[in-house]
Amino acid sequence: MPLVTTGGLVGAARAAGHGVAAFNVITLEHAEAIAAGAEAAGTPAVLQVSENAVKFHGGRLGPLAAAMAAVARSSRAPLALHLDHVENGELLRAAHPAGFSSVMFDASKLPYAENVKATAEAVRWGHERGIWVEAELGRVGGKDGEPPLDAHAPGVRTDPAEAAAYVADTGVDALAVAVGSTHAMTERTAALDRALIGRLREAVPVPLVLHGSSGVPDMEIRRAIAAGMVKINVGTALNTAFTGAVRGYLADHPAAVDPRKYLAPARDAMARTVAHFLGLVAAPATS
Repeated sequence: MPLVTTGGLVGAARAAGHGVAAFNVITLEHAEAIAAGAEAAGTPAVLQVSENAVKFHGGRLGPLAAAMAAVARSSRAPLALHLDHVENGELLRAAHPAGFSSVMFDASKLPYAENVKATAEAVRWGHERGIWVEAELGRVGGKDGEPPLDAHAPGVRTDPAEAAAYVADTGVDALAVAVGSTHAMTERTAALDRALIGRLREAVPVPLVLHGSSGVPDMEIRRAIAAGMVKINVGTALNTAFTGAVRGYLADHPAAVDPRKYLAPARDAMARTVAHFLGLVAAPATS
């Protein structure tokens, strides 16, 4: 099936009152699992690769992007490609020739005024090339090995009035907001501020994005979508499934040396995780 666009999937999900899930790709097996899970669920999905994953592959976006695109085009499910958490300008500019329809430009670590300036420049560049641009306001912790942030600490949660000004001044197409989740959680114990999500939905005209969804319980995700979240990012949950399957296989087969023997169950475990999250977000949301 031809690639679809992230903006198209997010817009359709928002109009229908449900969510769309975006899954992080690190290896070819991740991409294959996302495609298989989307086919099993009968729903579209977004394959996204982060700047950190590109660094893992020697800083070369091309090979992984080509593999993701090939997997997506051979799938029966509608799939889009998204470049996630981009801070590097050179990597941002590589998104368009590599076939990505969207990018999340991350200037959230900068002071507010610098964040606005850098993001507005990224949006202008992206829109000139038809690229849908997501940005982040507030701090969703847990990336790059940093400890999870206190969701109640000053400056962590996204302020609705500031979010409205930020969207107006940058022209972003979607906004990732800090509402109580954090990246890299391996236990699903995060409690989201649904009242804040509702205020943010009322304050900004663009779709809201939930980062750190792996640590959010199923019903919290459903309620977050009902409150106004649309794009739901999932990464660590796939890695947890992958690693658990590899550990299980090697524990049962300590003499194994052929990676295909443990990568196959790892890929299957990720596909089941993908299908679960897609089933969670694809139905119309209820509070």
